[in-house]
Amino acid sequence: MLTDRFKDYIKSNQLLSKDDKILLAVSGGVDSMVMLHLFARCGYNIGVAHCNFLLRKEESDEDEIMVKREVSKLNVPLFNRQFNTQGVMDRTGDSVQIVARELRYNWFAELSKEHGYNIIAIAHHADDSIETFFINLFRGTGLNGLTGIHSINGKIVRPLLFSSRKEILEYANSNKICYREDSSNKSTKYLRNKIRLGLIPRIKEISPKFTDLMGGNIHRLTSAQLYITKSIEVMRKNIESTDGDLITIDPSKIEDGYPTDFIIYELMNKYGFKGVVITDLCKSLERGSTGKRFYSHKYVAIIDRSKIIISKIDEDDNCEVELTEKSTKVYCGNFVLHIEHINIDNLDTLRQPENVALLDRDKLKFPLKLRKWSNGDIFTPIGMVGHKKVSDYLINSKVSIAEKGRQFILLSNDQITWLVGRRIDSDFKIDTTTENVLKITKEIL
Repeated sequence: MLTDRFKDYIKSNQLLSKDDKILLAVSGGVDSMVMLHLFARCGYNIGVAHCNFLLRKEESDEDEIMVKREVSKLNVPLFNRQFNTQGVMDRTGDSVQIVARELRYNWFAELSKEHGYNIIAIAHHADDSIETFFINLFRGTGLNGLTGIHSINGKIVRPLLFSSRKEILEYANSNKICYREDSSNKSTKYLRNKIRLGLIPRIKEISPKFTDLMGGNIHRLTSAQLYITKSIEVMRKNIESTDGDLITIDPSKIEDGYPTDFIIYELMNKYGFKGVVITDLCKSLERGSTGKRFYSHKYVAIIDRSKIIISKIDEDDNCEVELTEKSTKVYCGNFVLHIEHINIDNLDTLRQPENVALLDRDKLKFPLKLRKWSNGDIFTPIGMVGHKKVSDYLINSKVSIAEKGRQFILLSNDQITWLVGRRIDSDFKIDTTTENVLKITKEIL
């Protein structure tokens, strides 16, 4: 019975106890509604948090109404919040997944502090973990990315990881548990859904016990990663040193026969450096590219001869980067710019989010320069009349002080072409004479 397995999984993995105060993240989907039902049936001290991201219009509102109705029957606290998710996406240029995740987890942290919840429960199940394995595999990852979703991450627990989606649906139907289907789950726009709806059903045709087999594989990979993590921490004592705020990694101290790039990857993962960034760093290290910088969200790594120097990103760091005609990717601050050269005939649409700039390639003079904005910088925002100070534009756009400190501009021959992530200059817009387009996409690391 699912209830008994639920209690056994919590106990065997030491996820929580009856003394804990648990905040349940309940969307209204079958997974979270079953989780709510199980926690209530087992007599835990729970509260419910529901996020309405206002992205699916009537659907989002109906989810909210259903959750309120069902939670009221259980006589447990309900916290409900509506988020202007699209507004945050437009302002930051981040994807809906990143924005929604930040909004909900920040809110969960606020609720936990305010109301004394020491555990946050999320309704991920075994199929979610398998899908995450493939997502990370296709995007490129280290071993840690192949360990799926973990049952414990700080205050966050996932007590349904023992169960498959099929088992959860069967339990919901047999116990007449209300839930709602998210229409976006049927869209193949997102990679997760492509894997869920396309890849995994094909694999199950070959291997009907695929879910159970992958559960075992992920368990073994997790054990291997745990062993590697402990081994890396032993190596770190010899390879890595700290002097004040500076962290130095000396690859020459890695013993012969050990995979150098892999060990550097594991060492730097602690500071938020991921995938392609570390791959490019290792290549530059081999070439002896002294002075080249690489960024994670909070740290910058600089190659100094044969060593890697890591420090926290200074908000006042005025790094400057050049984009040549051959550049396809450049790193600066806590973001990366992806550059594409496109013929106007191959451009699907002119409508782009703020993190994407479409510039008339033939109006640009290379190399382009990327730097932080400064007082006195002016440009002509597309859609507006006349010059405008960057400082005034940021104030009128209600940009926070922290975001102003991270604002970059892209220049062609010392003229602003793009207030990065916000607005291009009118002089470089695409018009009826445009033949070649430079497409630049900003991605937060």
